[in-house]
Amino acid sequence: MLVETLREQWVRVQSLDHEIAVIERRLKEARSKTPACQAIAEIPGVGLLTATAAVASMGDPRGFKTGREFAAWLGLVPRQTGTGGRIRQLGISKRGDVYLRTLLMHGGRAIIATGKRSDSVAGLLARRPYSVVVAAIANKLARTIWAVLAKSRPYEAAAFSAAMS
Repeated sequence: MLVETLREQWVRVQSLDHEIAVIERRLKEARSKTPACQAIAEIPGVGLLTATAAVASMGDPRGFKTGREFAAWLGLVPRQTGTGGRIRQLGISKRGDVYLRTLLMHGGRAIIATGKRSDSVAGLLARRPYSVVVAAIANKLARTIWAVLAKSRPYEAAAFSAAMS
C-alpha cells in the first residue's frame, strides 16, 4: 500500500513539473513578443517572472509620476511618521502587489548573492542589516524598471551603479 501511494505521488510531481514547463514556455513567448518585457529583462535581478509580472501589473508606466511613486505602490518605500516637523522613517510599508514585491526582493538577494554588486552595496552591507540592504536594492530595481519603461530608454548599467552610491 505504501509503495502504491508513493508511486501515485511521484506521478503527481511529474505532472506538476510538466505543467510548470508549459507555463514557463508560455511566459518566455510572452516575453519575446513584448518589447517592454525585453527591455526590463536586461536589468540584473530581473528575470522571466519579474519582467512579465511587472509589465502585467504596472499597465501604463506613465500612470506613475515618478519611480518613487511606483515603488510606493509596490510597498517598497519606508513608512513615515512624525510630528512637529520631525519625520521618522520606519520599515517598508508592505502595501501593494505582494507577488511583484516578493519577486523584486528575490532579485535583490540574487544581486547580492551572485556578486553583481557595486562597492556601494558592499558598503551598505557593512553598515546595515542584510534584509535592509535587500529592501533597498529591491526599491532601486522598482525605480529602474519604471525609468526604463516610462522613459522608453534601454537599461544602462552605469546609471544603476551610480544611483546605488
